[in-house]
Amino acid sequence: MLDGMVTIARCAMFNVDLIELASLVRIDGEQRHYLTPTGEKYPSVTTVLDKTSDKSHLVKWKARVGEEEAARVTKRATTRGTAVHSLCEKYVLNQPIDISKEMPFNVHMFKQLEKFLHANVNNIRGSESSLYSHKLKVAGSCDLIASYRNHAAIIDFKTSNKLKKLEWIENYFLQCAMYSYMFWEMTQQYHPKLVVAIAVEEETEAQIFEQDVNDWIDKAKDRCNRYHSFYS
Repeated sequence: MLDGMVTIARCAMFNVDLIELASLVRIDGEQRHYLTPTGEKYPSVTTVLDKTSDKSHLVKWKARVGEEEAARVTKRATTRGTAVHSLCEKYVLNQPIDISKEMPFNVHMFKQLEKFLHANVNNIRGSESSLYSHKLKVAGSCDLIASYRNHAAIIDFKTSNKLKKLEWIENYFLQCAMYSYMFWEMTQQYHPKLVVAIAVEEETEAQIFEQDVNDWIDKAKDRCNRYHSFYS
């Protein structure tokens, strides 16, 4: 058991006022897409960013560790991220969580994000919200739409094996910028603050990065245009 773990049920007390949004139909395949309520088929935000990113560092990493080890590490990271996201979703919606039933490392990483959420976030407007844009022709699911230190914000949760630097996580903020734009297009509500909260395996505090959507939206639009110029 990790130091400081308390295996009890826990429940938050956030002000939750979810905005009703149209649901999307998710289509998984080599590239993830969503069907909008009016029948458009749009790529996911993560698909757009993946297909328009420089992957040379990933190719070098796979060559160094081998395909089998790379697949193992990727699967572990995906499973861990899904579990921690699920715990965060329950927490911000004031649903009880019995952490005694969760894997220790997942709980360790969740507790970093729990501490961050408790101290900085309230007025939950969306959790795992389905968003899309007819202008960007993209869709996705946003982790959290809420008030962050009294600023309307788009908040994204990440998990990592190691500490990050801002210059390494450009795609995270492009992702948040697209969510901010989609939410504005759907609701006319502006959420300019972009917050990325990263739980790190060997740390006790989440890394928090803050940016303004105006510094990222032009780059986000450019990535969408690049994707559609190649794949549409």
